[in-house]
Amino acid sequence: MDTNITQELKVGDKFPLTIKRIGINGEGIGFFKHVIVFVPKAVPEDVIVCEVTDVHPRFLNGRIHKIRQASRFRNPETPALADKVGGLDFAHIKYEDQLKFKADILRESLEKYKPYAYEKYNIRPTVASVQQEKYRNKAQFPIQEIDGEIRCGLYKTGTQELVDLTEMPTQMDLTMSAMRKIVEIVKDLEIPVFNPKQKSGILSMIVIRESVEFNQLQVTFITRSPKFIKEHQLIERIQKEIPEVSSISQNINKEDQGAVWGDETKLLWGDEYLQEDINGYIFNFSPRAFLQLNSLQTDKLYDLVNQALEPTQRDILLDAYCGVGTIGITMSETVKHIYGIEIIPEAIEDAKANAKLNEVENADYYVGSTDKIYPELLKDGINVNSIVVDPPRTGLEGSMITTLNRNPVDKLVYVSCNPSTLAKDLVRLAERYKVVYLQPVDMFPQTPHVETVVKLVKR
Repeated sequence: MDTNITQELKVGDKFPLTIKRIGINGEGIGFFKHVIVFVPKAVPEDVIVCEVTDVHPRFLNGRIHKIRQASRFRNPETPALADKVGGLDFAHIKYEDQLKFKADILRESLEKYKPYAYEKYNIRPTVASVQQEKYRNKAQFPIQEIDGEIRCGLYKTGTQELVDLTEMPTQMDLTMSAMRKIVEIVKDLEIPVFNPKQKSGILSMIVIRESVEFNQLQVTFITRSPKFIKEHQLIERIQKEIPEVSSISQNINKEDQGAVWGDETKLLWGDEYLQEDINGYIFNFSPRAFLQLNSLQTDKLYDLVNQALEPTQRDILLDAYCGVGTIGITMSETVKHIYGIEIIPEAIEDAKANAKLNEVENADYYVGSTDKIYPELLKDGINVNSIVVDPPRTGLEGSMITTLNRNPVDKLVYVSCNPSTLAKDLVRLAERYKVVYLQPVDMFPQTPHVETVVKLVKR
């Protein structure tokens, strides 16, 4: 590597660059005088003029100043919004090529962490999404007063600058039209909206979740104080003007930065839950409960989890990081018993309600962190022989991997939403488990995100 070149270059310098591959975050990667260059929105086979945006001792960050020769993978019909807001980081790539690059991102992650025998892993072709657009069933729309005008939409990529949106290619139509109607009602009623400069106003975000099966909407207003001015008029207008809304809640979050949600959520009107159908089972979701963003593809994802686990009536299944119980409940008829663990108390309440709703009697649920509760179940003599883990983006806790390795089960399925933490976790899991295959699944078209179902068996 020519490290001197990074000392010679400065921000704003330009040079020609051919993009060679995709990086683990979906950016294009090229090499300038043997130094690696990361370029967002660049695609393999692009020939570009790259402008330096950041200089590091061992690598460069750049942006596309000009495309000299467009890659054959480029989408000629890229939506205009792709350069304005987040959530469309792969929209400049043709869909069939997005699928190939998602498998490449998985390979890149494995090459970085090098779990045992990773070169021989069977990485299957990425499963396409049922819908490539208008698939997102939920959106969190910040709403702000800026220079006397109310804006509601999404932030400009990498900034806190709010872009007012009337459409979004990945968002369902009903959600978008409801959001715009709510914004008009908020304006009419002159409800105080958050002003980032003055740190004033009450309403800071509108969260909408949509049920595909039942064509209903769950609306949550995130406010900066418990007091919600003109709450009753707002509810009346929504009931009248957006009949699909079945539930309205308020969440209180006094912080301007950090987490979207505060600790307190209260139902203002309507149903406590939004219902959705997953593989013939009905599930209740409270406003903060986790549901995969792509409802139609969730059926397919759970089918693939089922295929990887191959459940039988002898199986005692641990549904780890179970959320509201969706994966375990969809397997309840094919296993002997389910033990679900989840750290969020409301999610476990939802899971118990969902088991009851679906007349599932062979499931027990526990609140707490999986790495602490699972060893306690083992101490109590519960002989789990199959496990599904569906951890957050951070992956499995080190102590959980230790427990899995000390007490290896016949069948382990890892559902991952982050290839990097998956690859890192497989380094240790591969000591006691053989990786049979990795199945990438496209849950998030037009983005570099990829879900992966990994089938592992005891060595």
